[in-house]
Amino acid sequence: MTAIPRALSIGLSPLADPARWLEPDDRLAAQLGEKERLIATYPKQVFMAEPDTLDAQREIDALLRAHLVAAFPQTYRAGGDAVIVAGRRVERTSGDDRVLQNTARLVADDLVIMRKRADGWTLAAASLCFPTFWNLAEKFARPITAIHAPVPGFSEGTRNAVLVERIFDKLQVGQQVQRSNWSVHNDGELHHIEPHGIPINCSDAATMARLFLRREYQTLTKLPASGDILFTIRVHTDPLEDIESVPGRCAALADRLMELDAEGLAYKGLTAGRDRLVGYLRHAAEVA
Repeated sequence: MTAIPRALSIGLSPLADPARWLEPDDRLAAQLGEKERLIATYPKQVFMAEPDTLDAQREIDALLRAHLVAAFPQTYRAGGDAVIVAGRRVERTSGDDRVLQNTARLVADDLVIMRKRADGWTLAAASLCFPTFWNLAEKFARPITAIHAPVPGFSEGTRNAVLVERIFDKLQVGQQVQRSNWSVHNDGELHHIEPHGIPINCSDAATMARLFLRREYQTLTKLPASGDILFTIRVHTDPLEDIESVPGRCAALADRLMELDAEGLAYKGLTAGRDRLVGYLRHAAEVA
């Protein structure tokens, strides 16, 4: 996916090819290795689950194992009760409450279970190694309106908040949707639990070339047995100097930055640096 979507928008569309859902790419091995490091280093920070989600976790495990082996045999291979990927054996486990975390060892994506409660769709379980400026402990067991509260235009009672809840309500089994978003970061690390709004360093051209464009690719899938929704998040980070060779990318990012209002700029940490960054991107687009 090369397009840069409008910032802070819902932007949902049907999954272009459901057979390619969670398709592996050349970053898979590195991201699986980073997941293992984070799981070992921050076991309580990267996984949380409500006790009544175990059946849904098992449902997701069965779904992903069957799909990945069938859809991508060049990357995934069944080996007894395990799936072999990137030189790793990911054994099946169903006897504890960390099934979802084990399933997440198969894919670069983070896996989140959203469950309908009395107060709306709630984050009921997650294996979350690569958050983009949010902390699982602060969002766990909270409804989606509270999760989105810091996002400009998505707080409770806004039109966007109502639309998101409605989208979750109307999602049907067999219907998968996708969206993407982006941000500019000071580094290419995948694990960021700090709050949004950390200032992006746009002091000079050399510094801006070392900034990173961070993209999230997200999907929503309604689970047939539990009725829960599986929310997947895949993160890519690329230095800005590397995207200069991608036709139209710098100009498109500059256009999106210019669409941000004061609240959006503050949220993305670009209140002070947006104009310099846009100038850098426009120049890069001209000389590409």
